[in-house]
Amino acid sequence: YILTCAHVVDGASTITVTIGDKDYTATLVGEDTTSDIAVIKIDANGLTPATVGDSDSLKLGESVVAIGNPLGFELMDTVTSGIISGKNREITINDKAMNLLQTDAAINSGNSGGPLINKYGQVIGINSSKMSSSYSSQASIEGIGFAIPSNEVAKIVDDLMQYGYVTGKPQLGIS
Repeated sequence: YILTCAHVVDGASTITVTIGDKDYTATLVGEDTTSDIAVIKIDANGLTPATVGDSDSLKLGESVVAIGNPLGFELMDTVTSGIISGKNREITINDKAMNLLQTDAAINSGNSGGPLINKYGQVIGINSSKMSSSYSSQASIEGIGFAIPSNEVAKIVDDLMQYGYVTGKPQLGIS
């Protein structure tokens, strides 16, 4: 099972995961666009799972690294470093309010869905978005990236793996 952002896989007809020099076809287990979390699955053996840390215990100024593929496969497996710049930042993305971790580790297009890792090698967030100059026409913005906290992700993943959707949310059933 692999965690990523829902906006990374949303609308994809096929999902391919590359690990080392091997490609795997993945299936979508479930996604929640409100929290921007998706779970996909590949058939592979011998992989080491990531250790998940406690995002609530993070301190401002704590060192982190972000892993991703900025601009796609050309810059695959890029690692950037930074600190936790803020916690519980309420950010509205595509009309959805989210409480996110703020970091100054470079988060660029293609980093979404990759891990934000603490100094102990634990995943404490899922890289999700960044602020850019399009956020505010009044200022130039650099070094403000966001990740979905691991403790928020944990609440959603179990439902996605068991049901394919997040339970307990009201629905009208109208389309």
